[in-house]
Amino acid sequence: MRRSLLCGMLALGGCLLLCGCTFRADPPLAQVTATPESSSAISPIGESPDNAEGEPQEMSELLAGMTLREKVGQLFFVRPDALDLSQTRQQINDADAAGVTTLSDLMRDTLDRYPVGGVVLFGKNLTDSKQLSDFTAQLHGVGKTPLLIAVDEEGGTVARLANHSGFYSLPDYPSAAQVAAGGTDAVYEMSSAIGGYLKAYGIDLDFAPVADVNTNPDNPIIGERAFSEDPQQAADLVGAAVKGFHDGGVLCCLKHYPGHGDTAEDSHKDLAVTQKDWQQLLDCELVPFRAGIHAGADLVMAGHIAAPGVTGEDIPASLSPELLQRLRQELDFDGVIVTDSLAMEGITKQYSPAQAAVLAVQAGADILLMPDDLAEAFDAVVTAVEAGAIPESRIDESAARILALKQKSGLI
Repeated sequence: MRRSLLCGMLALGGCLLLCGCTFRADPPLAQVTATPESSSAISPIGESPDNAEGEPQEMSELLAGMTLREKVGQLFFVRPDALDLSQTRQQINDADAAGVTTLSDLMRDTLDRYPVGGVVLFGKNLTDSKQLSDFTAQLHGVGKTPLLIAVDEEGGTVARLANHSGFYSLPDYPSAAQVAAGGTDAVYEMSSAIGGYLKAYGIDLDFAPVADVNTNPDNPIIGERAFSEDPQQAADLVGAAVKGFHDGGVLCCLKHYPGHGDTAEDSHKDLAVTQKDWQQLLDCELVPFRAGIHAGADLVMAGHIAAPGVTGEDIPASLSPELLQRLRQELDFDGVIVTDSLAMEGITKQYSPAQAAVLAVQAGADILLMPDDLAEAFDAVVTAVEAGAIPESRIDESAARILALKQKSGLI
């Protein structure tokens, strides 16, 4: 059942009381430019849009009409800044540098050459409510195949919109762990509220919830981003979050497989390592992932986390055929596998953009997230297919999964 933006925002107000968050009402509530008839109106994931005509296109038909570069492009999700080829790698990855906030002709030209599948918005790409709504509308309207628009909006410290000065009216959650103290209802209400306002702004995918178990109090990156230090409690809350995001109208992603909560490293700065074997991971870290997969999570993010007790080597899960195969076969995940950002130092200290991209595809990843150099990584995958190092069927498999995501979110 479609709900108007007005109904969604009214429901949001009720959600806040249950979630124990604060509501920042000054300045006044942001004016979202979407209307009930627009593509940004809130609709639960899994329900067909009211304006859908006929049956969904078969993936085989869509793929048959795409060139190799177009199919490869579906696998790449980048910062919008990466589409401005006048920017250096440092500018693109610098959170404090000026960000792209509108679609330029230069970016359109880049999309013609590198037809990526999606973009990931960050704080520097946001100004205010109208700018964001206009920007997502522009991004959805460009290219032969609509772009999927994603963001990291976990609630708490990682919330690109809610922590931005231009979006004071959005709910302000303290952290996943603190909301979790209210139980599954509170987590559901938080996730559905976040999903509702993301969808209203034209965002399709939230890289949340965190499915890690906070088992190592000295972990430098997870902490209260995780729902709990208890695996079963975390599992129940992750399941509630998945349902909440879907009911709010957005796709969601479990992160960071095979579990970042018991590592001593921050994978933004170095390769993280878990010393556990597979059975130990199944007994703890992977319990919430199983629950999230069972609840219908759309994506799983493979972290730059090595598990030498499983693979016998220090290769990150994001590039590991064995760990990604176990995710498919032993955790029964048939959705989209996305790497963590390939611009993080857990990757860039060991691999070039070309190496990381090719290895990730060969390992079984579907989405290559934010490579450190789009052109180098993109061209390397195309060359690998043309040289036979990657079968074109491997590209088709991932492209079909990504197109199915776009179908599910109503973009196709």
